[in-house]
Amino acid sequence: MTFPAIDPVFLRIGPLEMRWYGLMYILAFTAAYFIIGYAVKNRNISLSKDGVTDLVFAVAVGIIVGGRLGYILFYNLGYYLANPLKLLAVWEGGMSFHGGFAGAVISGILFCRKRKLNFLEIADIGFLTAPIGLMFGRIGNFINGELYGRVTDMHWGIVFPGGGNLPRHPSQLYESFLEGPATFLLIWLIWRGKRPAGSVLCGFIACYGMFRTIVEFYREPDQQIGYIAGIFSMGQMLSLPMFIAGTAMFIHLNRKTPPSLKGATST
Repeated sequence: MTFPAIDPVFLRIGPLEMRWYGLMYILAFTAAYFIIGYAVKNRNISLSKDGVTDLVFAVAVGIIVGGRLGYILFYNLGYYLANPLKLLAVWEGGMSFHGGFAGAVISGILFCRKRKLNFLEIADIGFLTAPIGLMFGRIGNFINGELYGRVTDMHWGIVFPGGGNLPRHPSQLYESFLEGPATFLLIWLIWRGKRPAGSVLCGFIACYGMFRTIVEFYREPDQQIGYIAGIFSMGQMLSLPMFIAGTAMFIHLNRKTPPSLKGATST
């Protein structure tokens, strides 16, 4: 199967270009605003509409800054040390989920401290929206023809531009489904079950770590890194600990909290 000829730019107005990947970010943050707004009302958390907007903006900044720094540190530090002028060239690509995750957590903590809110409650609501953003982001990766999978003989394999003449796994679409709808369903059930504060966050960490670790077996490792210990990718080295830690924290949190307190929220 040949990769569909999708122009990464969906709109041109004079010298201005609007890319599908950028649109995916806009869609993700827009969806986050409405989901967070619904969840805040549902749980009677004292956060106004303006507060929701401020939260989404703060986390968006954390994701973008953290995602960029994470990519530089984890995936291509040598290149950026040799080319420091490229550090801010985000339009050329180079974002890391794990860095974005750290940036979102840090910005969320700072936001909650300033507003005197319970961080775990807000994190549960915020990360309820994360699978939506991941789904859109992976679709953007597919449209760009980047982060493709390993060579395969499966009939749905795709010949990607820049990936040689052999068909490869459309690993971006695997990730889009598993990190998106599949993860959302699981953590939504956790949220609807009114588990202790922090359960959705831990559930998301565990689900993402598990699904990313699995999909990495089908995804082509980063060329500048290759395999670690001859078998693992950098994505797996960062994601497997997330699965273990998220699972352990979820179990600990739900054992620690008495049933009568599960689902309790502050106002």
